[in-house]
Amino acid sequence: MKRLYLDIETLPAGEEAREILKMLHDKKKKKKTDMEDFEQYLLGTTFDGSFGRILCIGYAINDEPTEVLYFDGDEKKMLEEFWNIAADANLFIGHNIIDFDMRFIFQRSVINGIKPSWDDRDLSFARYRSYPMFDTMREWTKWSMNNIGLEHLALALGIPSPKDGIDGSQVYKFYQEGKVKEICDYCQRDVETTREVYKRIAFIN
Repeated sequence: MKRLYLDIETLPAGEEAREILKMLHDKKKKKKTDMEDFEQYLLGTTFDGSFGRILCIGYAINDEPTEVLYFDGDEKKMLEEFWNIAADANLFIGHNIIDFDMRFIFQRSVINGIKPSWDDRDLSFARYRSYPMFDTMREWTKWSMNNIGLEHLALALGIPSPKDGIDGSQVYKFYQEGKVKEICDYCQRDVETTREVYKRIAFIN
């Protein structure tokens, strides 16, 4: 079985989407008086695959070393490479991948005109199952919909925290400061931690 462990780091929408997002923000502001200001709204696109961008994708196959895909300014090339790697994967494993990582990858692939290599099979996002996606967060909570962070779960299992000097909330700040290597290293640590968490949950030695 080819297990593909993964994690992504994302950024807010680029400058090219600013005008469209300003229009959408203004429309929402007319209906919602306590609407956040535009800059906060823009930062929120970090979690929205419609306009946010993927900076890097960390991955590991089975027990092989962890790698990070990063192509500065070329998200399409990065996604093409990811789907080439994932073409013969049997199981996608990650923390909150159903609601975030894999959903984001799928949405950005559609926007970039890239057909997922898994399209001929069933890349199901169905809940309450552990195939083809094993979501360590959902499997730990047994689908109670209570979110639990990777660091929290790792420490509970006696696994060192991957959050060494950076966490997800700081990624964009690090990016603005040109600290891309630090972000990629952080993404890599998250993948390695996820692999250890998965092995504990699945009782794999």
